[in-house]
Amino acid sequence: MGQITSLFARKVAGVAGNAIDERAVLASIGLDVDGPWDPKHMLDEDDFYAMIELMATQMDVTSLPLIVGGAMRPDEYGALGLAWKAAPDLLGSFSRVERYWRLWTSVARYALQDTDDGVLFIEHRAGSRRLGMRISIEADLASGVSLCRQVSSKGFAPLEVYFKHAAPKTSKHHEAYFGCPVHFAADKDAMLLSRQSLSDPNILGDEGITRFLVSHLDHELAQIDDAPALQTQTKSEIAHALSEGLPKMAEIARRLGMSARSFHRRLAEHGLSFQTLTEETRREIATSMLRDEAYALSEIAFLTGYSEQSAFNRAFKRWMGVTPAAYRKTQG
Repeated sequence: MGQITSLFARKVAGVAGNAIDERAVLASIGLDVDGPWDPKHMLDEDDFYAMIELMATQMDVTSLPLIVGGAMRPDEYGALGLAWKAAPDLLGSFSRVERYWRLWTSVARYALQDTDDGVLFIEHRAGSRRLGMRISIEADLASGVSLCRQVSSKGFAPLEVYFKHAAPKTSKHHEAYFGCPVHFAADKDAMLLSRQSLSDPNILGDEGITRFLVSHLDHELAQIDDAPALQTQTKSEIAHALSEGLPKMAEIARRLGMSARSFHRRLAEHGLSFQTLTEETRREIATSMLRDEAYALSEIAFLTGYSEQSAFNRAFKRWMGVTPAAYRKTQG
């Protein structure tokens, strides 16, 4: 299970105002409403999603991720937020996130990708699209736009925004907030950014401060235990690849920027096995998706890398001692 900084949970609950019982909502995940805002205090992702889903029983959450995004401030993100603000331009800001995302979360991974139409800022996140995850992903990209507008010397809007999940009951609020077309049921969670907007100077860009902060961030990154990080990254990449069939170790190594030999050695150093991590990932995705009646058993089999449902049924019974159908009944 991945983790997310408690900063996001406090912000999500805080912006809802009187629509929810903020104290009770935060207490449901073990946070004190009067406690310190510490971005290094991490939460299990399922607890964070469950908190959002609890809020959804008390209010309409359609616009919640946009309100959350608009309320985010760079200084609230610790050293990484300051590095975002001090970068010379938005390309530098996004590059900091691409490199240091592990300081915020082990749930999502962020990447920049050049295209003919501009640069994609992509969020990779595995797991079933429960409501809490959908709201969290929308809030992530909304936060990115808000932070850009706060630090860029020019007006900022992405060219297009994409979400993998289905559209909410109305998307007019999303298009008004992002200032561009917003595509739901897409093949990625991402923002398409113009090269011009990425090259415009940031208001407080400072090379000297940037060098200092990057050195600090490198030190923080080095303090993170490499074994959980490697395990989380590996399982995340396996999860992304499963819908195309069972991934090979060399393919996952390439996605992580390593040779197959180096990848195998690093796994072995931490007592990890690629085969075991693959099985764990398939089991975790399957059990999570089975809690959502929207997914047919055949669809879950496909998304966990099985070409036949019978093979999935046998594997699941080996993992959990019951068939997928029987397991689903216990989750109702």
